[in-house]
Amino acid sequence: MGAAANQVSEAFFFQPASWFEPFNWEHVFEQSAHPPSAPQPVQSEDEKHSNILKNVGISFPIHADLGAGDGGFVCQRARNHPKTNFLAVERLLGRARKIARRARRERLPNVRVVRIEASYAVEHLFSASSVRSMTILFPDPWPKRRHHKNRLIQRPFLEHCAACLEPGGWLAIKTDDASYLEQINMAFSECKGLKRWMEARSETLIPETTDFEREFLKENRPIYFVAAIRT
Repeated sequence: MGAAANQVSEAFFFQPASWFEPFNWEHVFEQSAHPPSAPQPVQSEDEKHSNILKNVGISFPIHADLGAGDGGFVCQRARNHPKTNFLAVERLLGRARKIARRARRERLPNVRVVRIEASYAVEHLFSASSVRSMTILFPDPWPKRRHHKNRLIQRPFLEHCAACLEPGGWLAIKTDDASYLEQINMAFSECKGLKRWMEARSETLIPETTDFEREFLKENRPIYFVAAIRT
């Protein structure tokens, strides 16, 4: 990838001025453009790609994909829902860069990537009642019992998610690990800010799939789906 393409991909990253204050969503999704009266320079193909970042419109609702992996799911969803802003939260730099390259390649102006732990993002960086929906797809199951304390989805985390969601906003989770599902259900039962959305179905709420899910389906492994709404 050339330097110009790298620069365009980096434009999909959001680098906040502070990691200790809640995001200003206008700053996350904004992208300055040439004033209408300014002369427009001749652009290379890579520079033309940067134009897809213009005119996102922060009036659109916000969806956060927590632990976005390589971005397959969030980019599919951004393509299918162009009037929603999508924030891909991913802690691993290589994966975050892959999401940014994918968003550039697929010309998705409504995608941004932030490299941070999901738990830190929902506790410290997402403004209260500002996010329409969240997804957590196939989080690390930490299969050994002594490591279960490291699992992302526990009651305090869910309470932070609830605080970030708009009233009526929703959270959806998928896992292939039965023991993790049991812990997730227990955490939801203890979380006062979220109510289980029993009528929700994965195939209608989030029909897009991750690479993990496609592999699991090929292996005939069960996929467990849980959803909840902010009360």
